[in-house]
Amino acid sequence: MYQKNEVIEVEIVDLTHEGKGVAKLDGFVFFVDNALPSEKILMRVLKVKKTVGFGKVEEYLVKSPHRNDDLVADYLRTGIADLGHLSYEEQLKFKRKQVVGNLYKTAGISDVEVAETLGMELPYAYRNKAQVPVRRVNGQLETGFFRKGSHDLMPLEDFLIQDKEIDRLIVFVRDQLRRLDLKPYDEKEQTGLIRNIVVRRGHYTGQMMLVLVTTRPKIFRVEQLIAQVTEAFPAVVSILQNINDQNTNAIFGSEFRTLYGQDTITDTMLGNSYEISAQSFYQVNTAMAERLYQTAIDYSDLSPEDIVIDAYSGIGTIGLSFAKSVKAVYGVEVVPEAVADAQKNAERNGITNATYVCNTAENAMATWGKAGIKPSVIMVDPPRKGLTESFIKASVAMQPDKITYISCNPATMARDIKLYEELGYKLQKVQPVDLFPMTHHVEAVSLLVKELSDDE
Repeated sequence: MYQKNEVIEVEIVDLTHEGKGVAKLDGFVFFVDNALPSEKILMRVLKVKKTVGFGKVEEYLVKSPHRNDDLVADYLRTGIADLGHLSYEEQLKFKRKQVVGNLYKTAGISDVEVAETLGMELPYAYRNKAQVPVRRVNGQLETGFFRKGSHDLMPLEDFLIQDKEIDRLIVFVRDQLRRLDLKPYDEKEQTGLIRNIVVRRGHYTGQMMLVLVTTRPKIFRVEQLIAQVTEAFPAVVSILQNINDQNTNAIFGSEFRTLYGQDTITDTMLGNSYEISAQSFYQVNTAMAERLYQTAIDYSDLSPEDIVIDAYSGIGTIGLSFAKSVKAVYGVEVVPEAVADAQKNAERNGITNATYVCNTAENAMATWGKAGIKPSVIMVDPPRKGLTESFIKASVAMQPDKITYISCNPATMARDIKLYEELGYKLQKVQPVDLFPMTHHVEAVSLLVKELSDDE
């Protein structure tokens, strides 16, 4: 049995889906941060359970040829870039391998083409949204990110994967907060005023929104802060305050106040214009979201006669992208604010053939089915937990020709595809897409086509 703090020489043989190195010793498996396949290391044992353990690298004896040695370790310690130590080319291969492995393990599928992962030319500074905690470190107000698995703030000025203009604004606001002597939030004591700084930036428009999350309504000398920010950053068109007085990990409380300018910013995606609020779900990597959605549109091979159901439709970004080239789009979403946004976005872009309802997808599809609506394509973009069995059955009951599945979790996608195949829909092809370079996350688009029965 291995003891805590023991140092052992091991070879890393694999990576977990979260990008941790895997070492195997006498039937024992160790997980090690910042360790890559083919590396030999001296590993310090941190924790041991029955058959698994956790270790950390004490020393690299042999390094992987695919190691990115330039990565600042803080990005790994905070989990901002948990795959940043792996060369980008290898990250893309790793992500495809996740998709292939899940399809085989979960659905027994090995004969379907999984394309090479679509990646970015410059896989940094892509995030159009930042949510940054504000805390006191060594007596000074700091902005940064929590160390993985803790609430200890590591001060950071450059977040590697965030839009550089967002990074610049955060540092500027931090300096103003210090100058005005505004107190950072203290979680233990439940004291202080400023909890978080949230920034959104339109990828194409450059418009910026700043949200100050505070523990109480009054912000001392807030007018000075607004004047400084808007003078230094003319692109800031919206400054909001959110009041969150709860002892919680949730960033936003329920109350928003507009301190300056408008309530929203606008941006475009695949030629349509969208209004984005502080809480809107809007993909954080605009350029790759466009490629993801375009892949789904191409896979669906849409025609002017098609009726498409857009399930989990959010603020309408997918359905509205192709609405003008089909007969009708029916979108369903459970978040009422998102449905209202989708309706506004349709109007904003002169789209009259898109209907959005607030309901569960199962209920909406049953209602549409009774009304005689027959979709030729159902497009799904579920959260990480994937689809429910009842949704899958309800979508099959509508008998569309195709189901186009946009996934942010290859494990739940493979599980759902298995059930679709059992119910008569055959997986045709899969395209992994890298929406989150430098992290272990992978998106994928899958096309399922209805198998013809003998009497069709």
